[in-house]
Amino acid sequence: MSQEAVLRDVVDELRSRGSRYAREAYVFVVAALEVTAQQLARPERRHISGGELTSGVIHIAREEFGPLAPTVFREWGVGTTEDIGTIVFELVDAGQLSARPDDTPADFVTGIDLAAALSAATESGSGRGRDA
Repeated sequence: MSQEAVLRDVVDELRSRGSRYAREAYVFVVAALEVTAQQLARPERRHISGGELTSGVIHIAREEFGPLAPTVFREWGVGTTEDIGTIVFELVDAGQLSARPDDTPADFVTGIDLAAALSAATESGSGRGRDA
């Protein structure tokens, strides 16, 4: 079974146990983790902090969804940076991601207003949905 298929099965299991996030949110966070690690020019298995991942998620969402990023995240049930942390630690608990012993969901309590951060970039023109 492919890694993607395993992830989807794990996410479906999490959702059947009551997780409030859409499957796409989990897949997006995992993809954002991989892209963020590459953008930071770090080895594949290098630790990424909660703040680094949050910044990566916001940046990639802006590029991917443009002005629709806040709407997409709202539809997925992701309204705060803490939600990103919850997704990460649900995947850690399910064995799909790893964390250091000192990593906690509190690492994702950034004080960033996620909807505003997703909107800010689209207004400045960094989203794909904007005509050049």
